[in-house]
Amino acid sequence: MYFTDRTDAGRQLAARLDHLKGRDVVILALPRGGVPVAAQVADALGAPLDVCLVRKLGAPFQPELAMGAIGEGGVRVVNDRVLHGTGASERDLAAVEERERTVLEERIRRYRGDRRPVPLEGRTVLVVDDGLATGATALAACRVVRARGAARIVLAVPVAPHGWSDRVHGEADETVCVHEPDGFYAIGQFYGDFAQTADEEVLACLARHRPPGGSRADTPARAEREDTDVHIPLGAAAVSGRLVVPERTTGVVLFAHGSGSGRHSPRNRAVADMLHRAGLGTLLFDLLTEEEAADRAHVFDTELLAERLAQATRWLGDRPGTEALGIGYFGASTGAAAALWAAADPASPVSAVVSRGGRPDLAGPRLAGVRAPTLLIVGGADPLVLDLNEQARAALRCENRLDVVAGAGHLFEEPGTLERVGDLAARWFADHLSR
Repeated sequence: MYFTDRTDAGRQLAARLDHLKGRDVVILALPRGGVPVAAQVADALGAPLDVCLVRKLGAPFQPELAMGAIGEGGVRVVNDRVLHGTGASERDLAAVEERERTVLEERIRRYRGDRRPVPLEGRTVLVVDDGLATGATALAACRVVRARGAARIVLAVPVAPHGWSDRVHGEADETVCVHEPDGFYAIGQFYGDFAQTADEEVLACLARHRPPGGSRADTPARAEREDTDVHIPLGAAAVSGRLVVPERTTGVVLFAHGSGSGRHSPRNRAVADMLHRAGLGTLLFDLLTEEEAADRAHVFDTELLAERLAQATRWLGDRPGTEALGIGYFGASTGAAAALWAAADPASPVSAVVSRGGRPDLAGPRLAGVRAPTLLIVGGADPLVLDLNEQARAALRCENRLDVVAGAGHLFEEPGTLERVGDLAARWFADHLSR
């Protein structure tokens, strides 16, 4: 394993691309997995980020094996060796292509909407993905970029099999890779966390980095901000976190993760990006050390998790630059119980709490002691948790509201549902942390 997750991979890749800093570079990510990798590169190079929309043509019964790929502008690439090796017929290929073309068109509408792509004419274009296996998708991406007028194409990935650059020979002018192992079976084998990237995370990354209207700009359209890895002392131990503090923010939201997840949770990172766009700071951190997290009893110890959240809050309050900011808690799943438990402490400085698909009922009798205005967000297709939230809301004595996101399940994986969560949370925090 070379990378903790895609964020870590992006930072390692960015270190190999420093020679592109200061040039007229546009970064194009291959969605969805390439976007969080490319976002780190965009931050390091101060370059705009957009997507290069292509779809892999997966072999029947082996969808991870690419027979070819299609891209915007009618680009189509077929790997004849793979096609013949799988025994797929032209009819099989046509059926896969028709299905993927439908997805491609939907993705174009989803990711672009009515916005124009960032102009590429005469510029250096850096194409980024989370890894390269067969090379079919990257090959299609390079051809799409060349057709749009790019003067120079740099293809960059964190990991690829040894000799991978030969597969894109003539399509990319330069190739960059962090690791080229011989024993290559699948991209995911080199990542600790290779969970699927949510559409909402893609949209949040694009909104944070892409110039308005696809205008020609060399720097991301976003406010100056502090964005740093931190270590938070918890008695004799310490946990890792990521602190983002936009310029002139009114407050910082601490995330309480649920069911053993940590600061790398893709859903919470997506919500955090939406809060950044609203001018709010965030602290995503691990409530448990790696050793503690191995004991499942700790994962569901609400009192322990609440105490860790309170310790992180005190640490943030003592930190120069954040000591005067308002404090909010965002709790997901069982983490919502920890957030409310901590907020019920009479000495808690928290000004607002938001729960996403949470289990506030696990805070039990502590609910009546919560003073911070509390927003409960539940999926309409999650009836059990909705009922538990309605019961918990009856026990709250503070200002509170229950919002139901229609069609959303417990994890808010349905298109647009997590984005709705981010919008509701941003409005709640912006209102109550500015008071």
